[in-house]
Amino acid sequence: MTQASRRLPEPAAAPIASASRIDASRVEAVVCIPTFRRPDMLATTLASLEAQATKVAFAVVVVDNDAAAPVGLEVAQSFFRERRLSGVATVEARQGNVHAINAAFRLARERYPSADYFLMIDDDERAEPQWLDEMVACARQGADIVGGPVTPIFPEEARAAYRDHPVFWPAFGETGPVPIIYGTGNCLLRREVFDGLAVPSLDPSFNFLGGGDTEFFTRCRRAGFTFFWRQEAQIYEQVTPGRLALGWVLRRSLATGAINYSIDRLAARSLRDRLLLVAKNIALGPVSLHRALRMLRQSKHPLAATHPIGIAVGRLLASVGAMPQPYRYSS
Repeated sequence: MTQASRRLPEPAAAPIASASRIDASRVEAVVCIPTFRRPDMLATTLASLEAQATKVAFAVVVVDNDAAAPVGLEVAQSFFRERRLSGVATVEARQGNVHAINAAFRLARERYPSADYFLMIDDDERAEPQWLDEMVACARQGADIVGGPVTPIFPEEARAAYRDHPVFWPAFGETGPVPIIYGTGNCLLRREVFDGLAVPSLDPSFNFLGGGDTEFFTRCRRAGFTFFWRQEAQIYEQVTPGRLALGWVLRRSLATGAINYSIDRLAARSLRDRLLLVAKNIALGPVSLHRALRMLRQSKHPLAATHPIGIAVGRLLASVGAMPQPYRYSS
């Protein structure tokens, strides 16, 4: 399978620290973790991987995206040095989550040529002990790309308006085939997916907007790869207090709309496609109002009902060049 697309730049070279308690030639699966300034959370993530109840030979790749103060690199090195996990750790000097993710997947494929399965978990998440087995079992049964839930853990003081808001919840809730998955926070890709794409990496134009994973999976779907959802492959994410704010939730809705528009715009190559895209943006105005009223009746929370309106507004803003950059890091 191939897919025509523009070539993207290669990840920058960076020093690599590694340690192993298993032979690299025996590694069947690699878990990738991009990280940025979350040493304590990363330690929790790595500890959850250490606790996996599995016979799958796996390694871990950690990519720290903070070249100035790579505290995540130090955390990963300690796990490898103490032989709690096998793996490699490096620094991606170019800032942006897409650069970090691309560096992680590329290093994993190069360092572990015998591995068939490449998973990703974020540095603010922890995996249940059966997570790896559940994901790999689906891939062994033929799924090209497997996704699983990232279940939020809210602070006790979180109001229901935030607990019920769709930005915090997974897209699917039952095990089975799905048309696509949307994020890399809990995913598995077979090596054949990377081999089958003309551009086996995320698009850096989504570096600070977010959604590079969704655009990547959209290309995977066009290339004919299959998707499966494994509800039992549970990962949990601690919702930090900063996300329980009106501004954060509204910005997330706007960014979702901008991401959706950007993906559609990349696929709109003819004049007819671009005209249809304009029509879609216009039509989403009244459609979003209808969805908002329906959500208001179902949830009883006005904040959740703003989500479809925020998506529609985000699309319109993106169409005139007003792109949010929620993932631009401050120095």
